[in-house]
Amino acid sequence: MFKQKFIGDKKFYKMVMAVALPIALQNFITNFVNMLDNLMVGRLGTEQMSGVAIVNQLIFVFNLAIFGAISGAGIYTSQFYGKKDNEGIRNTLRLKIAICVIIAVIGIAIFAFGGGFLIDNFLHEGSEKVDLELTRQFAVSYLNIILIGLVPFALSQAISGTLRETGETFVPMVAGFMAVAVNCIFNFLLIFGKFGFPQLGVNGAAIATVLSRYVELIILVVYALVKRDRFAYFKGLFKTFRMPTSLLIGVSKTGIPLMLNEFFWSAGMTLLSNSYSLHGLDVVAAYSISSTVINLLNTFFLSLGVATGIIIGNLLGGDKFDEAWDYTRKLVVFSIFISLIVMLLLMGISGIFPKFYNTNPESKAIATYFIRTAAIFMPFVSIANSSYFIIRSGGKVIVTILFDSVYIFALVVPVAFAMFYVFHASIYVAYFVVVSLDIVKSALGIWLIRRKKWLNNIVDKI
Repeated sequence: MFKQKFIGDKKFYKMVMAVALPIALQNFITNFVNMLDNLMVGRLGTEQMSGVAIVNQLIFVFNLAIFGAISGAGIYTSQFYGKKDNEGIRNTLRLKIAICVIIAVIGIAIFAFGGGFLIDNFLHEGSEKVDLELTRQFAVSYLNIILIGLVPFALSQAISGTLRETGETFVPMVAGFMAVAVNCIFNFLLIFGKFGFPQLGVNGAAIATVLSRYVELIILVVYALVKRDRFAYFKGLFKTFRMPTSLLIGVSKTGIPLMLNEFFWSAGMTLLSNSYSLHGLDVVAAYSISSTVINLLNTFFLSLGVATGIIIGNLLGGDKFDEAWDYTRKLVVFSIFISLIVMLLLMGISGIFPKFYNTNPESKAIATYFIRTAAIFMPFVSIANSSYFIIRSGGKVIVTILFDSVYIFALVVPVAFAMFYVFHASIYVAYFVVVSLDIVKSALGIWLIRRKKWLNNIVDKI
């Protein structure tokens, strides 16, 4: 009985991996190169690494705002694909492109005029003596260059997201591979000044990142032009930007809340990082080190969450509700299984990875502790992640917001700051308490899934 309800057959896992593996590989390679970036910049010193880490935390908010904004339309794309409606897919892609350009322009304006102020909020003295002003200079310089790559990044997400939602996961993966290869190569050349290239340090890392954004976009656009017969929704994409009012209303009802959810969730995560930075800049360095390797290995079950949303969304669009519920149980269990493997891997490398960085012993010790603590609670993170994408696939965005961004602002962030200001806890205690809150979120996620309110076809209402 348990095996029948929670364990799939070979055909099931083959189908899941066909969707999830290309996404996971692309994200793994991206995060692997990010790890190499982090290691390369980390070889320059604590100030350089901390400056880049602070900016990346700010850009993280922008990235997730883009993700959330196109996710609302993406829910419709998945269900339109399940219904075989190319015009519906075309309209959602148009909407994604328009939204991405608007958000990118707003993001550039905010970072260009307020970047210095945002960076200052992360600069606090700790137990180790670190040059805060030098860290700020590196961060501002890095941010000013990174802004050039925000528009191509946003457009790439719109195109690659649509391709994935319509069954094409290989090409976005290839585009991602090429982008990270460019990033990695030019990082090496420009950070350290190899083979006649100028030695630019953190600025070199920023330039490499920007180049990779443009490479990814160019590959996706060329593919879309060459294969427009295969993907009919690319034909006539820019002939008009008029869209059905019902679709605009529907996507607005899901897209705007999801965008706000991702924005506030990422803002919450940034505030969480800020709460850790109160313990000192050595903690910022440690958090950068640990986050790099944790994000790398998290790729596998986090990407499975994205694949889960696509698979369930396709089934809901085709009115296959019983099959969607059956797949949901099995996908959650599979995600837990993958997270246990990740947990063991993180435990195994927790004491080794921080040693590769040219930073102080205190930062290395804290980073090791962060990795081990995060590993312990990894299965709960996987359940919460799966729950998010399952609930979202049926268009239940208000529930998603309550589950995600409201949760982090109402519980996680207040607890994190209380650990410092009220309880005067060490970073070791504070981090353990905050990470353990994922137990509560995973329990809430299971409860929401079992209610089945998300089993819903939203495209038939347009």
